[in-house]
Amino acid sequence: MYMLKYTLKRIVAMLVTFAIIMTICFVLVKLLPQPEAVAFGKDRALIERRREMLGYGKPIMQQLGIYTKRIVNHWDWGVGENFKTGQDVAKVFAEKLPASMLLNFYSFILSVPLGILFGIYAALRKNRWQDHFMSTAVMVSSSVPSFVYAFLVQYFLCFKLGWFPFLMKPGRDWFSWPMFVSVVPAVLSLSFGFIAGLTRSTRAELTEVLTNDYMLLARTKGMTKRQATVRHALRNAMVPIFPGIVADFLYMFSGSIIIENIFGVPGVGNLYIQSVQSLDYNFFMMLSAFYTMLGLVVGIVVDLSYGLIDPRIRMGAK
Repeated sequence: MYMLKYTLKRIVAMLVTFAIIMTICFVLVKLLPQPEAVAFGKDRALIERRREMLGYGKPIMQQLGIYTKRIVNHWDWGVGENFKTGQDVAKVFAEKLPASMLLNFYSFILSVPLGILFGIYAALRKNRWQDHFMSTAVMVSSSVPSFVYAFLVQYFLCFKLGWFPFLMKPGRDWFSWPMFVSVVPAVLSLSFGFIAGLTRSTRAELTEVLTNDYMLLARTKGMTKRQATVRHALRNAMVPIFPGIVADFLYMFSGSIIIENIFGVPGVGNLYIQSVQSLDYNFFMMLSAFYTMLGLVVGIVVDLSYGLIDPRIRMGAK
């Protein structure tokens, strides 16, 4: 019951926060100079008609009401004006989303096992040269931005060795071998930072758990070090780690914006940059809503996952 109340409160707070952020974005966009409709066949007339329906020229709050009503009732986010002229914004977004999901999915399934394994290895070799080496590598990897990794991957793996193409293969055969090979450089560039972060958190949590009294008790009852580590230490260490893994997967979407642009991934991140460069406010509003909601969902998922992983935790209990 406490979890249900807490969840409902968090969802309501999330929706209120989302509404406030999007209202601010809408008002700020409307205060900017409105670009002229591009003269491109019938699209110019279409854009002018849609602007009239959306109340251009009316007070900003009236425009916000019309805009919100069309989204809620018809899922109508408008059409492209200076970018992808005349095309439905929601349809273009839906077409671009699979490429971003593919990139983030591959990065996730690569980062999580490696990060956890490296963290376990470093914890079990605490204060030895292996631990010092991995801690140094993690510190360096965490400090380097993902776009630097992208340039290094392109130079060594794509240019020098020629193992992979520079850009992602066009098309929609998402799970074909050529598509997988073409997306590997982007996956590697996006994964290094997440592997380093997960390695650091896994090492820290497991090191702390291994020093607890119940680990000594488990050893005195006849368990080997491996059995005690697997049955008790890892299980308890994963309580704070697992929510971070969930958050990392969702945060990858926002972190992949630059990577998508560098490797030509036809995803929503690349679409976001192009819409900003083109001053296309309709695309900007929908993509801002997407990334804003993504960030808000991360907070709720992380908090709720604590209670799901460890039943002793009850969010909202007095």
